[in-house]
Amino acid sequence: MKKLINDPREVVADSLRGFGLAHHDLVKVHTDPDYVVRRDAPVRGKVALVSGGGSGHEPLHSGYVGRGMLDGAVPGAVFTSPTPDQILPAIQHTDAGAGVLLIVKNYTGDILNFETAAELAVAEGLEIRTVVVNDDVAVEDSTYTAGRRGVAGTVLVERIAGAAAERGDDLDAVTAIAERVNAGVRSMGVALTACTVPHAGEPSFTLAEDEIELGVGIHGEPGRRRMPMDTADAIADQLITPVLGDLGAAEGSRVLLFVNGMGGTPLSELYILYAHAAQVLQDRGLHIERSLVGNYITALEMQGASITVLVLDDDMIDLWDSPVHTPALRWGA
Repeated sequence: MKKLINDPREVVADSLRGFGLAHHDLVKVHTDPDYVVRRDAPVRGKVALVSGGGSGHEPLHSGYVGRGMLDGAVPGAVFTSPTPDQILPAIQHTDAGAGVLLIVKNYTGDILNFETAAELAVAEGLEIRTVVVNDDVAVEDSTYTAGRRGVAGTVLVERIAGAAAERGDDLDAVTAIAERVNAGVRSMGVALTACTVPHAGEPSFTLAEDEIELGVGIHGEPGRRRMPMDTADAIADQLITPVLGDLGAAEGSRVLLFVNGMGGTPLSELYILYAHAAQVLQDRGLHIERSLVGNYITALEMQGASITVLVLDDDMIDLWDSPVHTPALRWGA
């Protein structure tokens, strides 16, 4: 195992320390327990958004703390859910009286721990809502989940709901837009190689040199099937076809196309996937209004990618285009 780390047991702590130093103008990093909040939190009168999950998926979630996205993020150990005693203080620190929306990826540990923290917050008199992201069409049940996994669509939910909160929408309205984005987004990923969790010291699974895992999860969970390596266009077809089949978008729909890297895939290869996926969408009469390409929700150093499609409406487009200023996503600010 070759990684730029010191002690495998201190990877999250060391990374958070560097993250806080690099982005001190945008965020505050709290330790013992670990959580991240925007520097101006709590923002008076504003609905707060808090998310989180296991580390190893950077820039998710801490990289999206800031204006127009999250008010707080809670990082667990690598590929491990954060605990309620981390989540609760993040909720408390960001609540400004307008309520808190928790955005939770559909993994069993995340669901249980965020639910526990929410119950504790409600007992203190805070108003809490929760939206569970479950955009992965690859499998219904997996190693980490009951039901569909939450993957790259999480970035889009956090961005659009975060923009709604920033413009002053109330808790019910911010929750409704988050639910609407989740209902209209679908994703599927592929792995060319495995990743290595630092404290494990060896790859989480094995693939032959000529083999890929179609429908892989962001923790390296098995997908739909293993298949021989193929061209970028053929792999893009294997991803976009089930995404669109499940999404059921009507001809003429406006969409956002998001091609995400898993951490070890060059941007040049992601654009090759994007070009073919875009052509498929156009051939089906779907209009690409917005795009996102890059490494936005990763699986350590895994080589691979995912394709996400979100059906847009006028409000979503306006919210997407509004200013955002976070360590990992920024425009118009």
